[in-house]
Amino acid sequence: MDARTPPCLSVVVPVFNEEQTLEGILAVVLAQPDVAEVIAVDDDSADRSWALLQSLAAREPRLKVFRHASNSGKGAALRTGIAHCTAPVVVIQDADLEYDPTEYRRLLNPILDNKADAVFGSRFLGSDAHRVLYFWHYAGNHLLTLLSNMATNLNLTDMESCYKMFRREFIQSIRIEEDRFGFEPEVTAKIARSGARIYEVAISYHGRTYAEGKKITWKDGVQALWCILKYNFFRAGRDRRTA
Repeated sequence: MDARTPPCLSVVVPVFNEEQTLEGILAVVLAQPDVAEVIAVDDDSADRSWALLQSLAAREPRLKVFRHASNSGKGAALRTGIAHCTAPVVVIQDADLEYDPTEYRRLLNPILDNKADAVFGSRFLGSDAHRVLYFWHYAGNHLLTLLSNMATNLNLTDMESCYKMFRREFIQSIRIEEDRFGFEPEVTAKIARSGARIYEVAISYHGRTYAEGKKITWKDGVQALWCILKYNFFRAGRDRRTA
């Protein structure tokens, strides 16, 4: 792939109480040659995240910042951010340090090669570095991916991965309804039903502990399970009729 490809990525960053990592992750994101713009959405943080975003945006024209008046959840922040994207390709980036922006080109290549409309980054493919953490999170991710695959007839290894990349027109055509962590199974169900070309590539993963700011809990796993059922079975027929 030609390294001189013009910057083509809109990076959507949902932010909630991430003052400890926010400046560092945005610096790495903005240093990537493929990044045309960063859309950061503060979900009514109670810490200094919003003040930091405003300060950084004043110095960096590629950084566009938005804020919700009340805490609405990650899915709501992604819905806001995706709607404001203007570059040809959109990627989701958490505001912590768990996922490495230097790996964007891995996800981007299948799209630039016109092989994919959506690319998932998998923490469970390949031999890249992974921090060793919680067994039950690992088991839960595998179970949810298995159930999602059974419903969608896909063969993903990491449905719950943060790193998802899309052609902009494609992801903006999908109506995102979930406000919180149900975004992952919802968007997976909807892109599977659309007939889009989906690829998966290996990524590294540097997970954090709850003491370091990890937010997802078992309740979010239950919500993800409900969304697998909701968007693959209970809502599938209606979604096709109203698409």
